[in-house]
Amino acid sequence: MPEDERYGTMNKESFQRPDIVRPPSEWKSYFLPLTNGCSNNTCAFCANYGSRLRIREVDEAKAEVDALDLYVRSGIRLPNIQPIVYEIAPNLGSKRIFLQDSDALVYPFPKLLEILRHINGKFPDLERISAYATPQDLLRRSIEELKDLKDNKLTILYVGVESGDDDVLKHVRKRVTHAQILEAANKAKEAGIALSITVILGLGGVEGSHRHAIETARILSEIDPEFGGALTLTLVPGTPLYKEAQDGAFDLITPFQSLEELRLMIEHSSFTSCFFSSMHASNYFSVRGTLPREKGRMIKELDDIISKGDPSLLRAEFMRGL
Repeated sequence: MPEDERYGTMNKESFQRPDIVRPPSEWKSYFLPLTNGCSNNTCAFCANYGSRLRIREVDEAKAEVDALDLYVRSGIRLPNIQPIVYEIAPNLGSKRIFLQDSDALVYPFPKLLEILRHINGKFPDLERISAYATPQDLLRRSIEELKDLKDNKLTILYVGVESGDDDVLKHVRKRVTHAQILEAANKAKEAGIALSITVILGLGGVEGSHRHAIETARILSEIDPEFGGALTLTLVPGTPLYKEAQDGAFDLITPFQSLEELRLMIEHSSFTSCFFSSMHASNYFSVRGTLPREKGRMIKELDDIISKGDPSLLRAEFMRGL
């Protein structure tokens, strides 16, 4: 069966360039869309809930790369290229490209490889190419395929693990288990691809808070990624989890409880060397550092803020964002 059909949720019609949603560390990258939406569109907390994945045609993506190359070399702007391409073209100075959208790794493998080779042919001095990926994306790829991607400079993937607790994963309809997430991560690591793993504080609600934190620390330790980041759950209208909260079936943790979860995750983690942060705009308080080297300092910062219990020391609600 053709790969496009096997994935089922793909639609190559009416591709619209997605809004720029990217990891904090990719703020200087050039953003090249290959998809719009997410193939794993059932997550009960996510703004992509119910979205329809759309796939960009290979020729269209390559035409954007060609236009960029022409612009960088000669300053010529083509009339059939969207203005945003030229607005973000200076980001190529970072020698980094981020493939949009929410799980660009779902792009059919031979076509993805074709685009990566085209990018490298036009911009041979790139340092790296990166993308979001779901655990399912990694599970459907062979080690050899992942190595091919890595050899074409797709060297870091951002994976939303969200939780290590199977009960939480099932509740939020992640469609993967703790064991499957670990299997997916291990495939990427075997291929030599660096991982940046994100988890979500508060996803277990009040009742499941402690177990969520401990099990998430466990899966982070088992994956042992190069980078890790914590977000704080923000309820999105129209999602199942939002409705549960409105109906009283899901108790959202308080801001200080989110910091207690973060402390537990850091305390119970065991990494070789992982740069871990809570710098995302959804969080009420930010810590960052390399674990395990800076674990003591990070825990002390959290203990200090938790012990004071002063809401004025936290990021204001209106300043939080997805």
